[in-house]
Amino acid sequence: MGKFILKKVFYGIVILFGVITGVFFLQNSTGGNPALLVGGQNATDEIIQNIEKDLGLDLPLYKRYFLYLNDLSPISFHNDDPESHIFMDTSKYEGANMFNVGENTLYFKYPYLRESYSSKRPVADIIFSTLPDTVYLAFAAVVIAFFFGVVFGVISALKKGTFLDNSTFIVAVAGMSAPSFFTAAIASQVFGEIWSEQSELPIFPLVAMLFALFIGVAAFLYQNKKRVKTEKKSITVGLVSLWAFKGLLFGVAIWLFYIVGYSIFGFENVPLLGEVIIGPGTGLNVTGQLFVPDDYTGDDILHLENLILPAITLGVRPLALVSQLTRSSMLDVMNEDYIRTARAKGLSEFKVVFKHALKNAMNPVITAVSGSFASLLAGAVFVETIFSWNGIGTALLDAINNSDLPTILGVTIVISTFFVLINIIVDIVYGFLDPRIRLK
Repeated sequence: MGKFILKKVFYGIVILFGVITGVFFLQNSTGGNPALLVGGQNATDEIIQNIEKDLGLDLPLYKRYFLYLNDLSPISFHNDDPESHIFMDTSKYEGANMFNVGENTLYFKYPYLRESYSSKRPVADIIFSTLPDTVYLAFAAVVIAFFFGVVFGVISALKKGTFLDNSTFIVAVAGMSAPSFFTAAIASQVFGEIWSEQSELPIFPLVAMLFALFIGVAAFLYQNKKRVKTEKKSITVGLVSLWAFKGLLFGVAIWLFYIVGYSIFGFENVPLLGEVIIGPGTGLNVTGQLFVPDDYTGDDILHLENLILPAITLGVRPLALVSQLTRSSMLDVMNEDYIRTARAKGLSEFKVVFKHALKNAMNPVITAVSGSFASLLAGAVFVETIFSWNGIGTALLDAINNSDLPTILGVTIVISTFFVLINIIVDIVYGFLDPRIRLK
């Protein structure tokens, strides 16, 4: 197991090295002079030259690359010459010397991500001041996606080919197809503005659900006159609930079609379709942070309500993915021999599904969820922008707009590190659960 872990760690380091190299050369090949950004519009040629020397921009690209790796590496070379590009500046580096190598000294230090060109702040401070909010947002989105995705996937697998299965597939396709900025714009507009103080719930979907409920009860009574009472009771709940669900979806679909038609084509106010019920508002805001300083004490106060809309918006796409992966994996597992054996032994369907089938169907789902968490850290840019969420996505967008290379590199390295660490942890967990993976 030790060799397996070391191999995964080595592969992770190689991947990080490749990401750093690729991003560094791509950003430096785009042109432009960062010294102009640092010096400002009124900087003279002499000031620009001094800034270029201080930033190492007067050196060839390959030397700047190795200097950046030297700053980034926890084990690096430095000396005591203030004019040198590897001068051990204690205001930048924190570490301890190990031993001398010629004129230089080998140090063990914290990785140095340099300073932002635009704000002059250390990149590490920018990242670690914004990263926690993005982690909270991504974690909440993943929890929502995992819980509801697994529930919908299991129901869809157990009801293969039925109305529930087809409805889940349509919702999953819509969720995976809708861009994050589109979903975020709709959620913020409807739930954060229009329905913030009071909600206007359409009457038609409720009427359609009640009508379908009536049809479901009538159909059951007509088709199951001779059923015994105990069997009738259990069948009634499932059949009537299904009809009610069909009616609700049908009503919502008709109502949405009416709204689109009224907004685009100017439909007249159709009776019943345009009627609404005034209810309590969501109380949610379009903008807001998870921790808001108190006006009097200055202490940070937790506002979980500000997390609801961005977390749901960010979790829609992974929810659709988890739902379809769970369905596919469950269908494969339910046909295995040990499932038939469990049923032959007389185990209840609940134990067969949740204790045996679902447990063994979770491997691809866990892989998808672990990858989704890391990808959400990078993909939260649009959601954070729309909801004014002060996260690492907003910091990355500002850095790109300002051509702030150190911040772009720093954010990319942190996100890539999350990807690598999560994949290593998942591979190690797989190795413990399935010895065949370690042997391969």
